Amino acid sequence: MSAEEISVVTLKPRHALPFFSQHPWVFPGAIQSVSGLPEVGTAVQVRSHEGKFIAHGLFNPGSKIRVRLYSWEEDRPLNEDFWRERLTRAIRFREQLFAGTTDGNGCRLVFSEADGLSGLTIDRMNDWLVLQWTSAALQQREQVIVETLQALLNPRGIVLRTERGMKELESLDVNDGLLCGELPPRSLQIEENGLKFLADLQAGQKTGYYFDQRQNRRLLQRYGSGRLLDLCCYTGAFALVGAASGRFSEVIGVDSSQPAIELARKNAELNGLAQSTQFHAGDMGEFLQSQIDQQQLADTIVLDPPKLARTRSGLERAARAYVRLNRLAMQALKPDGILMTCSCSGHVSRTDFEQILLRAALEAGRQVQILEECGQAADHPVSISCLETGYLKCFVCRVL
Repeated sequence: MSAEEISVVTLKPRHALPFFSQHPWVFPGAIQSVSGLPEVGTAVQVRSHEGKFIAHGLFNPGSKIRVRLYSWEEDRPLNEDFWRERLTRAIRFREQLFAGTTDGNGCRLVFSEADGLSGLTIDRMNDWLVLQWTSAALQQREQVIVETLQALLNPRGIVLRTERGMKELESLDVNDGLLCGELPPRSLQIEENGLKFLADLQAGQKTGYYFDQRQNRRLLQRYGSGRLLDLCCYTGAFALVGAASGRFSEVIGVDSSQPAIELARKNAELNGLAQSTQFHAGDMGEFLQSQIDQQQLADTIVLDPPKLARTRSGLERAARAYVRLNRLAMQALKPDGILMTCSCSGHVSRTDFEQILLRAALEAGRQVQILEECGQAADHPVSISCLETGYLKCFVCRVL
């Protein structure tokens, strides 16, 4: 296709700098004009208002992210070779990262913007892959993506999962299920930190397991002891790491999802830890309040709620929810207890989360020391050009 035939997205004056700095999201407010009539998935060039080339991207007229950028080299168009090379680079990095270990059998293979593939997430679960689209434009390249995955990894099957609300946000026309190969068992066994876990790739939350907390779970063995509460425990990974360490006299996991609790109990049995753990389904706030009322205080609490802020407009409401949960957790701790508190909401910045903890501490009447600040595991790298990829905040705190 000639340059004259390619749709050009021209930016408004004084709006080009973030994209010259390789931020991958172009919102409608930055756009001055669009040539032609590009449809969902059309490859476009983005140029400054002076006509200077910035990047190649994919267009979506129905998305809040109007253009996603991928190549900042004018002579590197978004053809099939480009997608193969970009996908291969991401997978080779994980192979190097986990060389000589079994962690690569359960990990994030592709992390969207951080791997230069905005709108695509892929997790590996032993011989199966779980693929998630967050871009309807990139989803148009599904065939070359799947073919490349088959050629590089020869998985037994590739399963498609879609995050809640994403179909509406992106006008995604997809149906979850098997893309190729064979379906995985409903309880697929993976390993992490020397423990075995069952993951449900077809119906579990997100892709079926959270690999981003892999490194942070090990911190329990450094800081925690005594009575442990693992709140929003999902399938019990923090609780089981704690129980296996031998540092805790009592381990209790709580989650609002009954299926998750049932899977957590199976994970405990799988690791011979059923006698040293308890798992209950219930509301986090109600559970914490009952612990406070009964003076059943903990020595260590892990608080890892799901994403509470899905949009910027919901940020203040999410902040109030974070403050309430953290205040209750602080009140449910013994003096000098350890609180490992997390936020996976990308719209909540690290500074925002620090202010949330300050508000919670003031309301709880407790003093708090931050002992360690952590993020996501290395297979979820953070792009310096798109700091929104650094979504996970994990603070290890001493509550005085």
